[in-house]
Amino acid sequence: MTALDIPGNAPTEVKEVLRNLWQWFKREGRPHGFSEAIGTRVVVDEVSIVKKAEEPTKEEGRVVCSLVVTEDMLNGSGTMHGGCAAFLIDYCSSLVDTAYSVTVSGKPIFSVSQALNVVYHSPAVLGDKLRIVNTTITTGARASSARTEIWNETHRRLVASGIHVKMQPSAPKTKL
Repeated sequence: MTALDIPGNAPTEVKEVLRNLWQWFKREGRPHGFSEAIGTRVVVDEVSIVKKAEEPTKEEGRVVCSLVVTEDMLNGSGTMHGGCAAFLIDYCSSLVDTAYSVTVSGKPIFSVSQALNVVYHSPAVLGDKLRIVNTTITTGARASSARTEIWNETHRRLVASGIHVKMQPSAPKTKL
């Protein structure tokens, strides 16, 4: 799938950035992080900038992703591990923050997690198809927040939801 194939009204350049975002997390010559196997399977299905329903003079980013639950996502009970759901909320909400910042400013803004609040609603099991819906809440000069809902398309129920607050880190202090 190319950036042109991704539905949504966001510019093609924004969709291209999201398609390649996982490359930013790779670290040459270092071990791959625990999340690479899952993160590289996340499919971006829609990227849009839409009017906020609550305040039509404002816009929000919307990114919808999908993923099938596989063996490496499960806990000992055979359901998707809560840590995996938290990772998906962290990663996919970062996609919508990136989409919005690239659309508004023309460049991605590097930020780090400040807070991640996750609520678990129902289990997902091996083979279930997940739809991950992400929307921006606020985007400021140094902080942003996004809402994520992980839906089980197979059983038509909410699996987990979360709010992710991110901030731009301060520059590291130089040592003399």
